[in-house]
Formats: sequence, structure tokens, C-alpha cells
Amino acid sequence: MPQTTAITSASKRKHAITAMIILSFLILAVFIISMNTGYIRLSPSELLSTLFGSGTQKQELILFEFRLPRIVISILIGAGLALSGCVIQGISRNPLADPGILGINAGAGLTVMLFISFYPSTAATPVFLLPVLALIGASGTAVLIYLLAHKRHQGLSPTRVVLTGVAVASGMSAATIVLTLRLSPDKYQFVATWMAGSIWGASWKFVLSLLPWLLVLVPFVFYKARVMNTLNLGKEMATGLGVPVSKEQVKLLAAAVGLAASCVAVSGGIGFVGLIGPHLARRLVGPRHEVLLPAAALCGALLVITADTLGRWILQPSEIPTGIVVAIIGAPYFLYLLAKAKD
Repeated sequence: MPQTTAITSASKRKHAITAMIILSFLILAVFIISMNTGYIRLSPSELLSTLFGSGTQKQELILFEFRLPRIVISILIGAGLALSGCVIQGISRNPLADPGILGINAGAGLTVMLFISFYPSTAATPVFLLPVLALIGASGTAVLIYLLAHKRHQGLSPTRVVLTGVAVASGMSAATIVLTLRLSPDKYQFVATWMAGSIWGASWKFVLSLLPWLLVLVPFVFYKARVMNTLNLGKEMATGLGVPVSKEQVKLLAAAVGLAASCVAVSGGIGFVGLIGPHLARRLVGPRHEVLLPAAALCGALLVITADTLGRWILQPSEIPTGIVVAIIGAPYFLYLLAKAKD
């Protein structure tokens, strides 16, 4: 019997590793396609020569200053939002939880919009300040949702988490729309683009503003994988196994909020990534967080870079904001999950 269990465990681990390798290759393939997607096309030979420093000045400008930063940001925010959603689903034990649906993204966005509304110029916005501002808004929203959804002696109710989050998100979105009424035309255009989920921070300085947050929070979340496995057993069982449930939930929620806020500050209002990424990963590798978390990050990265590439390709020379492409995929999927949960 122990030998059979060991064989089964090894088989699952091998399957999970295979799935993550396939996801990595898919991301690499879309990465290569995305480098050649845009109004000005680069042939494969031009792309290779530019990558190795033999391209023209125009080709280097297009590739290194416009496309590569945007592609890297797409991968980073996809991974960050998917990890955030995976953590929130784990601590709330609610498969429908997502930083966008729960209003955390809206809270982060509201704070950023408040700053942009009163800041003299959007072009001169200090990019390293935006994740901090987003974190303040997202943290306030998360605390509000936690207080409203938490019941003493019962913990977080999955249903209450979603309903409270939807209500808070609606309020935050309404406040953001009200703020747009006082904006000048150029700022309104910027805000409208941001709210649609267009990756507006497409430069290396935005990559540098996002990286420190991910470098700190992603390893912490991976380190807590076993704790999340224990939390999935239920509050009573986890407490019996010696896990301080409330403290761990607060730590993990703070990490999830930090991931979502830093990504939203750069990407704008992209929703559903935190919902779809963990669900796809769970189908591929199972529920154990040691493999679920990295698989969710890969799924989220693949989803966002694919959506961004499609958005730049479908209506050339115009483009569809990445958030809209993700929403076209995510909204029906969310309704499917909601209907499935009722069965």
C-alpha cells in the first residue's frame, strides 16, 4: 500500500512538471510571436539580427523600447495577478474569489485615480510611487471586505466574501467614474485607457517599479504553500495541526493584496486573471499548492501575454485594451463556474 501511494505521488509530480514545462514553452512561443506583432512588422531574420545588435536604429527602438518592455510587463502582471487570486481562493476556500471580483483591484485603482486626478501631469507621474498608492487603496479595501465578511467563531464565509467583494467593487468603481467628471480631456483619455485595462506602463522603468514587489512577495507566497494546504483542511483541522489560522490568513491576504496592487498600478483594470489562472492550473496539476502556485503563475502569464498580443493584432493599426480581451474570455468562464457551483 505505501509503495502504491509513492508510485501515485511520483506520477502526479511527473504530470505536474510536464504541464509546467508545456506552459513555459507556450509562453516562449507567444513571446516570440508578440515581438513581431504590431503595426510595423519585423521579419524573423530582422528580429534575430536586432536581438543580437545588428538591427537598424528604428528596429532597435521598436523592439527594445516599445515591444519588449510591454511583453515583460504582460508576463509579470499575469503571474502576479494569478498568484494573488490563487492565494485569495486558498485562504477564503472560495473558488470564485479573485482580486478583481472582490474589489481589491478597484480599491487600488481608485487610489491611483485620485492621485492622477490631482497630479499636474500624467506624463510626469512618479512610477515608483504608483505601487505604493495602489497598495494603500487595495489594503483599505481588503480590510473592509475582511471586516464585513468575517464572522466571529466562524471565520471567512465563502459566500459572504464574494457578495461583500462585489458590493465594495461596485462602490469603488462608481467613485472612480465620479472622479472622471472633473478631469481635463487629456487626463480623461488616460483614465479611460487605464480603466479598460490597457498596459499603459510599457517602458523599462515600469518593469523596475514592479520587480521589487514580485521579488519579495512571490517567494513568500511559495514559502507558505504548505500552510495553504493545511488551511484548505478547514479552520478546526488546521488549528488542531498547530497552525495559527487567523495570523496566517492575514499574512497571506497581505501578500495577495500587495501582488494585486503592484500589478494594477502598472496594468490598469485587468480582471479575471486571478480567477482563470488558478482554475486552469488546478485542472492541470491538482490542488497541492507546492505545484499549484507556480502553475497558476504560468497560466496567468500565458493568459495576459496572449490577450495583449491578440489585442495588438486584431484591429491593426488600432488596438484593443488587454483588459477587454481578458474580460471577453473571463466573463463567460466566471458565469460557467457560478452555474457549476450551484449544481
